[in-house]
Amino acid sequence: MESWMTWLPEVGFPVVVTFYLLHRMEGKLDMLISSIHKIADQMKPS
Repeated sequence: MESWMTWLPEVGFPVVVTFYLLHRMEGKLDMLISSIHKIADQMKPS
């Protein structure tokens, strides 16, 4: 149990930061995908 207490602060902070950044990037990636689909639809011949 003592090894967990020393290990958790060292690993916990980078994990939290990673999840935060991935959560923020997810919205931006969704917007990018949407924009790419709109451009592809506009380029299709009518």
